[in-house]
Amino acid sequence: MYPLPVDMRKSFYTLSGVVNSLMNQDVRNGGVFIFMNRHQNVMKILHMEYAGLVIYHKKLESGRFRLPVFDETTGSINIDWEDLMSMVENVKPRCSKTRRVVNNYQSFS
Repeated sequence: MYPLPVDMRKSFYTLSGVVNSLMNQDVRNGGVFIFMNRHQNVMKILHMEYAGLVIYHKKLESGRFRLPVFDETTGSINIDWEDLMSMVENVKPRCSKTRRVVNNYQSFS
């Protein structure tokens, strides 16, 4: 898992570049690489299969992924399959706030 927020517009080659240059690993070695956005509500998983690169993309409608405790000064975090499943399944629900809708349009007669 990459410990810093990633721009989710990145795709196969730019995420592979993050793996190679910032995580000091090779995406072709069969590892699974997890990336999260700043709000922790979008996750991308990059993986090399026999025919090429695959990206799994999950976006939460509400709430946030629960991240494991880690040191942000490291280039990557090793997590096991159970931790990944725990992150995906145990989503922290967002506090529901009541929002007031203001009508900015005034009718003139």
